[in-house]
Amino acid sequence: MMPQVATDSYSVDKMKTDMDDDSEAGHGGKNKPTSLVARIRKALWGDLPREEYKKFALLSLTFLFIVGTYWLLRTQKDALFMKITGKLYIPYAKMGSFFVMVPLILGYCKLVDLVEKHVLFYVICGGYGCLFLCVSLALMIPGVGPDETIPASPTRILGWVIYLGIETFGSLTVPLFWSFVNSISDTKSAKAGFGLITWGAQFGSIAGPTLGKSAKKLGMAPLMLIGTFGIFMVPFMVKVFVTAYPSSKEGSIQKRDTGILEGIRLIFKHKYLVGVFGIATFYEVIGTVLDYQMKFQLDSEFSSAAEVAAFMGGFGQAANGLAFCFSLVGTGFFINNFGIVFCLVCFPVTVALVVVYVWFNPSVHVLFYAMVVIKGLSYALNNPCKEILYIPTTKDVKFKAKSWIDMFGGRAAKSVGSLINAQLKTMAALATYSGPINLTIIAVWVSVALYTGRTNQKMVKYEIVVGEEQKEEHKNLPPPDLSNPLV
Repeated sequence: MMPQVATDSYSVDKMKTDMDDDSEAGHGGKNKPTSLVARIRKALWGDLPREEYKKFALLSLTFLFIVGTYWLLRTQKDALFMKITGKLYIPYAKMGSFFVMVPLILGYCKLVDLVEKHVLFYVICGGYGCLFLCVSLALMIPGVGPDETIPASPTRILGWVIYLGIETFGSLTVPLFWSFVNSISDTKSAKAGFGLITWGAQFGSIAGPTLGKSAKKLGMAPLMLIGTFGIFMVPFMVKVFVTAYPSSKEGSIQKRDTGILEGIRLIFKHKYLVGVFGIATFYEVIGTVLDYQMKFQLDSEFSSAAEVAAFMGGFGQAANGLAFCFSLVGTGFFINNFGIVFCLVCFPVTVALVVVYVWFNPSVHVLFYAMVVIKGLSYALNNPCKEILYIPTTKDVKFKAKSWIDMFGGRAAKSVGSLINAQLKTMAALATYSGPINLTIIAVWVSVALYTGRTNQKMVKYEIVVGEEQKEEHKNLPPPDLSNPLV
């Protein structure tokens, strides 16, 4: 059996659960599914002990509230910003979020040293819950929210607060959740369990846009209030989880302050983490360019914020519907049967095909379906694979380096995409020049994905943990074999 990397106290719990399951299974040494549900479960997500399914199901429910709330808020973000502040300022808002993220990440890295990892949810979600509660109340004030009698203007501050608040909420909470999950998982269980987490969370990511489609009927302020409730549910679910699985707590937290810039140091020290950085960010550049092309045309077709929000709700339903189906029958199947390298390379190749098609057919409907495909596969295939890459790493990598990669790197990538959009100003220029730019980025992306995936295989095989001092027996290991990219 291939040796695995154990993290935190998870390995102890896993050994106990495995022994319990083996005793139930008889003398075969492995679980033998005895029911139709068990057979289906094993076919979709692999062979996990029953207790592990329960644990990942509870994590999935927690993630459901995070992504469901984010998607509900996301359907309102662009609609409110375009009607309050103006569509031409979207690229500048994207770039602005890059600078806003810097102090947020520095504060986050400091919190990692000060509090237990599950307490981070209480602090961050509590803060954002209060922020969006205030926004909800502000939208109820006449003349403050979107008003057809008041022209959009960059001086209307509420639009900027809404946009930057929603952007940074997603950038902080999603990586925080995966950092928490990575810290209590090993590679073997992740290959099965991460697909289950992604699949369950799609219920929330479909429900959020579905509520967003009701913007004309319910109103923007009530929807914002529903989103606020969803944010406050996240720390509640985390509390339920750590109560059910006390080993997921750190116990007595170690006062080992490695500094708020430790994450950056680790990224530059390890080529593997530079590769993870590329996998996490290349897609964001391309997605930002294509997303802006679609929204640029949308603003001309719809006159009210509610109509744009309803359209974006339909987009969210379609993208997350695809992610739901693929994560149910595809995520675990592809990762378990084709391996991490194949999956990491497969996604940019698929994006390249989509980019070529959009280049020759840049209509709003083609852009809609193009974004559905790449968003859906990003959630259901690329993201779970990317998170598996963090498992053979230390806590500082999982929380601090990951925060700079996912939060700062994601914002930086979107800022690069927004800079491209700002330079290509017109729809004609976007349709003409965005294709070659995106394909150039994808060529680099494929190479990085290949290297990082093969390096991960070597790390798991030899029990190498990124962030620890390199053992003497690991110093002379051969480099990853890149001759066959699909194994």
